[in-house]
Amino acid sequence: MTSEARSESVIPIWLKIAYTAFLAVMIPTYLKNYGPTNFVYFCDVALLITLYAVWAESKMAASMAAVGILLPQLFWCLDFGWQLFQTMRGAEHSGMTAYMFDEHKSLFLRGLSLFHGWLPFLLLFLVSRLGYDARALKAWTVLAWVLCLVAFFFLPPAGAQVADPNLPVNVNYVFGLDDAQPQQMMPQGLYLIVWMALLYVLAYLPTHVLLKRFATRRNA
Repeated sequence: MTSEARSESVIPIWLKIAYTAFLAVMIPTYLKNYGPTNFVYFCDVALLITLYAVWAESKMAASMAAVGILLPQLFWCLDFGWQLFQTMRGAEHSGMTAYMFDEHKSLFLRGLSLFHGWLPFLLLFLVSRLGYDARALKAWTVLAWVLCLVAFFFLPPAGAQVADPNLPVNVNYVFGLDDAQPQQMMPQGLYLIVWMALLYVLAYLPTHVLLKRFATRRNA
């Protein structure tokens, strides 16, 4: 095992098997419907890192995934709740979780995306069991910035016409918050730099601080 190996497992075996089974279904389904570029999204990368974390019981891996997606997934959940409210009002869907109400996508496919709601709780559980590694902030930030650069230079921008409408565009919002068209506030290259900086300052750094406090209290 890794240098973080323990003489006794702290993650239940049923959890390891259940999580692996979920990914065994989700990964081929996503590849078939969304294509491999979907796995450039932060949330999907965090899923794969978490798989390693649960089996290797890696504090570093669990910490990286937690730093990276806890706050963004909170906004996903809030937006999903708003979309449910919009459904009750009979209003049109828009926003980051509008795809969850797209009837052109199967209910099974949309149901798999509910991992956005439970993955944060799993990561908090892992951090509570394994502890928090402060190096995760730097490691995840570097990884996230690389993913942003890949999405910006190699993947379709916002508003791109792609052969399959299910294929992702504007991955990780590197062209703006609207997938239908690129942002117009500033030159696109400058926006990318600002966006990457904001991810660190507004998402990763605050989560890092909170996780350190959370882990300290758990240890106490």
